[in-house]
Amino acid sequence: MTENIMNNKTETRLWEGSKKTILAIQHLIAMFGATVLVPILTGFDPSVALFTAGLGTLIFHLCTKGKVPVFLGSSFAFIPVILTVSEIYGGDLAYAQGGMMVAGLIYVLFSFIIKKIGVEKIQKYLSPQVIGPMIIVIGMNLIPTAFGMASENLWIAAITLGVTLIVNFKAKGFFKQLAILTGVIVGYLISLKVGIVDTQIIKEAPLFAVPSFRLPKFDIGAIAIIAPVVLAVFMEHLGDITTNGQVVGKNFVEDPGLNRTLLGDGLATTVAALLGGPANTTYGENTGVLAITKNYDPSILRLAAVFAIALGFISKVGTFLTTIPNPVMGGISLMLFSMISLIGVKTIKTNEVKFNWKNIIVMGTILLIGLGSGIIERKYGIVIGIPVNETVKISGLSLAAIVGIVLNAVLNRK
Repeated sequence: MTENIMNNKTETRLWEGSKKTILAIQHLIAMFGATVLVPILTGFDPSVALFTAGLGTLIFHLCTKGKVPVFLGSSFAFIPVILTVSEIYGGDLAYAQGGMMVAGLIYVLFSFIIKKIGVEKIQKYLSPQVIGPMIIVIGMNLIPTAFGMASENLWIAAITLGVTLIVNFKAKGFFKQLAILTGVIVGYLISLKVGIVDTQIIKEAPLFAVPSFRLPKFDIGAIAIIAPVVLAVFMEHLGDITTNGQVVGKNFVEDPGLNRTLLGDGLATTVAALLGGPANTTYGENTGVLAITKNYDPSILRLAAVFAIALGFISKVGTFLTTIPNPVMGGISLMLFSMISLIGVKTIKTNEVKFNWKNIIVMGTILLIGLGSGIIERKYGIVIGIPVNETVKISGLSLAAIVGIVLNAVLNRK
């Protein structure tokens, strides 16, 4: 009898461990494409980016007491300034690392300032009529990127998205949580069948390889170009952490506190820059996975981080993941980013925001700036924003958030 009980407990633990592993792989696949795209565009080593993304995620969870189910990946906000510094310094990315390292330390400084003045003083400016539209803007601004990937082969993207939706709405139990992984597998197999997957690079890739770690170099010019980006990404961080909290149903700005999430993000970026990787940031893709699976266990994200660190050294597996076609990831991303926008709508509805003229002006302004400036930039190449220096502007979500918070504070003084 005792032996049967012990066997049952062992089987249960094994099953729970297997479930966590599968869910962690699903999170890994969701973040992989964007995380390796940044180093490909800027010249950093993708293996280092994966390693530092995983390490940065673990640092973040340590700083936030393991309470926030977040994955940190390569930040797109730093791409323009990295390219600028690289051009000025003859392609030496070590100077860009130095600038990003200082940016990370500024984040850490922000966290100490917020701890000193108190999170509650900041939180009173983050009312639902501000947060809801900010979340909508985050999701809607990401959708064109997803559609761009999907448009390379709309049929495969549609099948991938369709399978994911069917599993999400029709499946039961644990299998329901594997909607994204199932969609990716089906999309990948179809892509193999039609011959748009390059399997040769998988065969040619070595099994193991040490990432190209390198130390940063510091120059005041590079720091002056890169460090001001912190002013823009601070608002993105605030939006991402708030969105994550709305998905999970907890207030992470209050507990563990915005100061701790900023500290985790800052230290993760500092360590990434120290080792030769791009800056880190919280990922909307993984927040979308949380919204779909309804599984908010932070330990799953930590396990995904461990896998990312391992992938930095296991190049054959990493290479395999790079062969997932854009239409497959585009179809999945359309669902993930749409879910984020829906969370914003749900935030407004759940908090019973009154549609009086003041709140309508606040919400409309955030949506107009956040979405309108993005459309103008994509269509005409004109960036609407507040200049920080000759290469950096506070624009898009960051500008919309700042204007929305100030406008709400003026109109809703009580």
